[in-house]
Amino acid sequence: MTQNESKPRIIPTLEFLKRLPKTDLHVHLDGSLRLTTILELAAEQGVTLPASDPDGLAKAMHMGEICHDLNDYLKAFDITLSVLQSEKALYRVAYELAEDAARENVKLMEVRYAPILHTAHGLPMTRIVEAVINGLTDARRDHGIICNVIICGIRHIAPEQSVRLAELAVAYKNKGVVGFDLAGAEYDYPAKKFSSAFALVRRNNVNSTCHAGEAYGPESIHQAIHVCGAHRIGHGTRLREDGDLLNYVNDHRIPLEVCLTSNVQTRAVDDFKNHPLKFYFDFGIRVTINTDNRLITDTTVTTELHRAVTTFDLDIWQVRQLILNGFKSAFLPFHERQAMLRRTSEQLDQLIDEELRAQGHVVQVPSHAVTYGGKRSLVAV
Repeated sequence: MTQNESKPRIIPTLEFLKRLPKTDLHVHLDGSLRLTTILELAAEQGVTLPASDPDGLAKAMHMGEICHDLNDYLKAFDITLSVLQSEKALYRVAYELAEDAARENVKLMEVRYAPILHTAHGLPMTRIVEAVINGLTDARRDHGIICNVIICGIRHIAPEQSVRLAELAVAYKNKGVVGFDLAGAEYDYPAKKFSSAFALVRRNNVNSTCHAGEAYGPESIHQAIHVCGAHRIGHGTRLREDGDLLNYVNDHRIPLEVCLTSNVQTRAVDDFKNHPLKFYFDFGIRVTINTDNRLITDTTVTTELHRAVTTFDLDIWQVRQLILNGFKSAFLPFHERQAMLRRTSEQLDQLIDEELRAQGHVVQVPSHAVTYGGKRSLVAV
């Protein structure tokens, strides 16, 4: 919706943001553990960590701190992966991630990870995938959150291994896996080297996304879209450097999985105010708000929304659109996605109406409201 005189400009509070239904489409399993879980798993498995208490461990992982660059940021995964080499551990962290997300009213989450990084002790990748799916499935049963999996290829590992990972994504399509991704160190590892993996998932009608434009320029995004055929772009921070590509992404409604705080932490941008999120949003790009790594970045979806609000002075209507963008961009079948979008739109409208009334504003149904089942719903195209 665009702002007009009939809609008062209200800046949403942190408490209001907590109440809103949300998505997290870009969240890494191995970057989103609880600190206490890492310590407990290490004790159970006899793994030596760089610290034996939560504060020391957080410091060792640069939790929430500005890193030198993306590669420096990625070193924290050496710690988390050291305790994620068993089915029991994978099940637990998957369940806890979904539980934590549900507590802040995330309704839909797509969890990504690379099974090959969990084979250090000889665990077959099929059992790795199933352990995570089982953890997420049980969390959905207990907490009502829809959780699906995106299998990641890894840039710094031989491209042939990413083909094996793509085969996993195909094998578990419709069994909990909804997409394929390429993650890891972006510089020196162009996406075009992994075109065979993406070709495999395309031939099997599997959704794909790709980390691009975070630690390298718009050429990386170009390869992700035009060589790999990615349906979404992870980060896309440097898209603004190529106006023609920017328009292509906008024209074709290719969503960007924006991770605001992570981009500052990895120095993809200098600071929050220099992040292109607001420019992309105003231009019409389908931007979504995500955590990237809840532990390493020390964030939640609510925190990310609040930082967007405070940094760019977003109002309640703009936040509404950001949230709907997340549901629109999910890797779900069309009719399932539409039904969820309609429900979410109605929930958002109800919560906004309550907030408007609480602040003394008269609530009127706009003349362009669309009705579903007799209820009004404002779902932007």
